[in-house]
Amino acid sequence: MAFPSKPGCPVCGIVAAAAVHAPGQSPRSHSPDASAEPEILWRDENFTAYREKAHPVSSSGHIIIAFNLHVPSIYTLSSSDLPLLVNVRNLGRRLLSASSPPSSPPFSSGNSSAASSAPHTESQFRIGFITPPFKDNKIPITDHLHAHAYLAPADLLGWWRGVAYGPLAWYDVDDLIAEIRESVSNNRVKSGYDNRINAPIDTVPEAGARTGAANGDEYAASSLATPDLEDGLMSPNPSNTSFASSSSGLIPYLHV
Repeated sequence: MAFPSKPGCPVCGIVAAAAVHAPGQSPRSHSPDASAEPEILWRDENFTAYREKAHPVSSSGHIIIAFNLHVPSIYTLSSSDLPLLVNVRNLGRRLLSASSPPSSPPFSSGNSSAASSAPHTESQFRIGFITPPFKDNKIPITDHLHAHAYLAPADLLGWWRGVAYGPLAWYDVDDLIAEIRESVSNNRVKSGYDNRINAPIDTVPEAGARTGAANGDEYAASSLATPDLEDGLMSPNPSNTSFASSSSGLIPYLHV
């Protein structure tokens, strides 16, 4: 199934702008108003990630990870796309860990530098999707699949936007991965599992992605991923990836 870019879609525009610039150039580098252009943090064959600067929900960091294809919603995904969802989770954690807040507080105490350099805990990461018909009224994109990744607490959220990031509309990526895996296997790693973040099954990103019969016939639909699952879809790791910084404007690519 093809998901071509949609004219007028703002996310498709960001993806296209990031794609045409070679590494070492940023889409914002040729604009007279650089502050209005997205700050691209990551670019690979499947995703484009950028910092949400206009309306972040957290002062500690808010990143949007957009699918390069114009995929309408999470309900388009199948078990074959589990490696993509694992990539979303891993990429979100790495970008949030490596990315500093867009601005520094005007006043600092003696312990502020130590606090800012402290590593983030797993409980601070919030990575997931806003499910339709709900939407973030400050970022009203409803028909191009993208994940939000931010660091708790959501101190800039506000009560109205909080509905979109609350239990009524928010679909945590870990919950989505667990539910898809449970639907195609006997895996029972659900949201109540205390040590789910370090569950052994997560060491195999494609776990649950392929279904079939004992005779070798496969029933799984084709994945949205590029390259295909058979070619190896790996999650980012420190040895083969790099990240863009706001000073250099580099757009990194995933090398497998």
